[in-house]
Amino acid sequence: MKELTNYFTKKDIIFKQISEITPKELGSRKKISIYQATSVKKEFYAIFIVDAKSRFIRKNADDLMSLCDTLSSHVDHNFKKKVLLISSPLCSKAKAYLKDNKWSVYIDFM
Repeated sequence: MKELTNYFTKKDIIFKQISEITPKELGSRKKISIYQATSVKKEFYAIFIVDAKSRFIRKNADDLMSLCDTLSSHVDHNFKKKVLLISSPLCSKAKAYLKDNKWSVYIDFM
């Protein structure tokens, strides 16, 4: 979690509260880290961290969108900012799809 706060501090985003949500709580078996955060500017963030060796493709983006919807219903809140932090290669179609749906994608994490 310290890496996460340091990463966003470099981008001038300071969090007041961060909590981790396990994929098991959402009924998922995916290997993904999920965080719910509140910034000092009172913006709510849903942060998903994917660390895989294989390419992140459009199908994975669909799964991520449905996981975010499940997270929204689990915490009874719609998130203003949705962020994907990824260290594996990213398909250009998946990146465009996420950008069209108002996601922020950062490939340089870790």
